[in-house]
Amino acid sequence: MMKNIHFFLVGVCLFLGACSTGEAASAAISQMFGGSSQALLFINCKAVSEDEIEFEFSQPVTVKFIGFDPVLSVASIESGSTVKVKLEESLASGLEFTADLLAEDADKNTINVLVPFRSRNNRMPLLVINELCTENAASNTGKKPEFIEFKMKSDGNLGAMRVFILGNTNASQKTIYEFKPVEVKRDDYVTLHLRTVGDECIDEYGENLNESGGKDASPTGRDFWVPGNTKLIHKDASAVYVLDQDDNVLDAVMISSTPDVWWKKEYFAEAAGFLHQQDKWKSIDGSICSPAGAAMSDKATNTRTICRDETREDSNTAADWYITVTSGTTPGKPNNRNKFSN
Repeated sequence: MMKNIHFFLVGVCLFLGACSTGEAASAAISQMFGGSSQALLFINCKAVSEDEIEFEFSQPVTVKFIGFDPVLSVASIESGSTVKVKLEESLASGLEFTADLLAEDADKNTINVLVPFRSRNNRMPLLVINELCTENAASNTGKKPEFIEFKMKSDGNLGAMRVFILGNTNASQKTIYEFKPVEVKRDDYVTLHLRTVGDECIDEYGENLNESGGKDASPTGRDFWVPGNTKLIHKDASAVYVLDQDDNVLDAVMISSTPDVWWKKEYFAEAAGFLHQQDKWKSIDGSICSPAGAAMSDKATNTRTICRDETREDSNTAADWYITVTSGTTPGKPNNRNKFSN
């Protein structure tokens, strides 16, 4: 009876290693009663197509139960280390679901997994990070948070696209914002404001581009707001990048206010290597980016933003970037082409 060890896992907890103590205890108990010493672990869940979901485990399992919220109809289940669940319908891009799965290994150990996932989005647009505001401010006309502006280079859907920022106070690679499904067109501007500073700050997933209030909200581009009031981007050093569902980088930029020989914090060096490997950010000479190869941000203020030169072909280097003039910030619109000079 004690041989059946039941685990209840929330996917995020497992990835962070919060369950490691329980895993060791379970393995010891299993050995005492003649079972396998290898703990049965859930690794990942991912939509691999519009009608197929995969669940990855540390060893082969057989599914005893599976359910979804919202409800989905299952056509077939293929057991193994990777459980393949075929659905009876194709899903729209980037919808959020929760899977509830009970599986059993060859030693009759069971594992119960409750994990969120997004439906497959094969229509993510080509895009570039187009403007960065690294400084927040408050004035008589309202609070002005930092932002990231994106420019669409093709039609598509933003569902399940994830935005990341590595900064001096946020070293862990956590998603700061994951988009719900929304259709975009080539040359559209999308602004992700990096704080929510009032009830008027509404994510614009509908047709009304005037729905969102707040300082720097655009009547012509879509506005979205990161929950909370924490500073996420820093002009002294930050790495900003966007990932699809397969962890491919769609676009990236690294900024720095000092031309140091190398990054003072190791996680910036790791980010530089990752982005170089994916050919999405590098020094002008093609090498892995150092602070000297990042887009210079020392003159950035809450009204002087770090802008992409929209007349240039994207080179994934600092050569594409400049600081705009004072009061030259343009969220949701083409960048101000006038460059700041001392």
